[in-house]
Amino acid sequence: MKKTLFALLSVLLLAACSEPQVTGWIRVNQMGYLPVSKKVAVFLVKDTVDIKKFEVKDSATGKTIQKFELTENFGTWEQFGNTVRLDFSSVETPGVYYLEANGVKSPYFSINKNVYDGTADFVLNYLRQQRCGWNPYLQDSCHLHDGYITGSNDKKLNGKHVDVVGGWHDATDYLQYSTTSLNTIFQMMFAYQQNPQAFGDEYGANGLPGANGIPDIIDEVKWGMDWALKMNPEKNLMFNQIADDRDHIGFRMPTNDPARYDRKTPERPVYHVCGEPQIRGKFMNATTGVSSTAGKFASTFALGAQVLGKFFPEYAAGLRQKAKDAYEFGLSKPGNHQTASVVSPYIYAEDNWVDDMELAAIQLDFLGQGGEYLPDALKWAAQEPVTPWMGADTASHYQWYPFVNLGHYYTAQKARGAERDTVIAYMKKGLQGILDRGESNPFLNGVPFIWCSNNLTVGAITQAHLYENITGDTSYAELEAALRDWLFGCNPWGTSMIVAMPGCEDNPVDPHSSYRDGGANMSCTPGGLVDGPVYSSIYNNLLGISLYSKDVYEDFQTVMCVYHDDYGDYSTNEPTMDGTASLTYILSAYQKEGAKM
Repeated sequence: MKKTLFALLSVLLLAACSEPQVTGWIRVNQMGYLPVSKKVAVFLVKDTVDIKKFEVKDSATGKTIQKFELTENFGTWEQFGNTVRLDFSSVETPGVYYLEANGVKSPYFSINKNVYDGTADFVLNYLRQQRCGWNPYLQDSCHLHDGYITGSNDKKLNGKHVDVVGGWHDATDYLQYSTTSLNTIFQMMFAYQQNPQAFGDEYGANGLPGANGIPDIIDEVKWGMDWALKMNPEKNLMFNQIADDRDHIGFRMPTNDPARYDRKTPERPVYHVCGEPQIRGKFMNATTGVSSTAGKFASTFALGAQVLGKFFPEYAAGLRQKAKDAYEFGLSKPGNHQTASVVSPYIYAEDNWVDDMELAAIQLDFLGQGGEYLPDALKWAAQEPVTPWMGADTASHYQWYPFVNLGHYYTAQKARGAERDTVIAYMKKGLQGILDRGESNPFLNGVPFIWCSNNLTVGAITQAHLYENITGDTSYAELEAALRDWLFGCNPWGTSMIVAMPGCEDNPVDPHSSYRDGGANMSCTPGGLVDGPVYSSIYNNLLGISLYSKDVYEDFQTVMCVYHDDYGDYSTNEPTMDGTASLTYILSAYQKEGAKM
């Protein structure tokens, strides 16, 4: 009797001391973590029970590596009874681990200095797949008849043929835009300029396997730059767009594109940068000038003159004058230039332009003796201290573009004293706006969940990383880490937002892409950054949206935002070339940091 009573008391005591079992999910960065970095997972708990502690365990043995006590939980959020940020930054020993709290285990993850090695090169797979003209992925050519000029206020230009074959398709559709393409080129050049040692050489200039002595990212830059020169064939003549939304006739391979425009031939329209409103479905777009496009041409040519000189000296030298001419054209008619549509109202509704002129001016300053264009850069910077989406609740599609103003970073490098401090303060204010919004959710994500929210997220990560590099101020290190981890699985759905990365873990397998119907070897878009979550209110009001499979993330869709790994959802699961290219800087930067550990 005494023995039985003792056993019963032992069981009751053990039950009283043990943690209550809960239903929940621990979200981690599935790519892994650098040893010396901020590491925070998010525990989504269906119940209202508080979480008191968690452990980091070795994946092979189950042995506890380190225990952590929790003093506070984030609390109720959306449909979850409790949410908890699990900070295990002090664990720095390389290995493969998992987290456990209240009986719930996270996916395995690595802590290693090499976790980001090769990732910046990997995303270039998507850029090669998007090539127009010769496409190495298909080993065939497409859109070789582009194009005829339209949308011009000069009647002599309209209908005239111009050779603009090349570049990249913007996304799943086959439209091409100077706006996004120039930013794509610039982002890749910026990545190489800052972190050249992170890039390898496994492909040739034509995008096919085989080293050619030139880093693959430079091959991709050169492919884009050749096209950019065609889109600005002579002084004061620029083109903004190839094709329009008459392209949107369903999935098909680019090499077999039946879309037709004003002609029976496959020749596609090429929209002139005229600085005046152009068609937007039943309406007209809100174009006011040429500076947003001309500024992008100028900055891209100017940085190209610097970065490409090592590989193509004569070619790079020719870009210097092109950059100056483009900047002068931008000054001739200040304002923004939006894209055009014929069938629907959806366009890239870019409203800002002084950021483009700032970046152009400071790149021209780097080309000269120094100081000639700095006053211009400071003037433009003061007119838009913060990229307006930062801290905002919403925005129109691509209203404030590019999503990160690299002009501030470059201008801060050139400026001195109070002027330098002022520009750095602009960068800080933008980050603070994102952080202030992010503190309302356990993921610290303060990005507005508009179309292409992942692109905004990469922009915020980039700005946070550059801010810390230039100032040494770590105030936004946790924000940067939270947004970085969001892209790799520390989000409500527990999925990476990059196709086939990290690989065997949860990542997009059914992206909105024509390649899904192209055969067994063309089922995805490797390396492509998908658009990312949108507000449920946006998703519910978009035209032509439907899911073709069961929503595997149904339990994790929130009022705040939704994401679907379904090819029918073009709003959240479509890769884009500019978003993907923007990853090259931050991924190469993390590889560089790991190499120093």
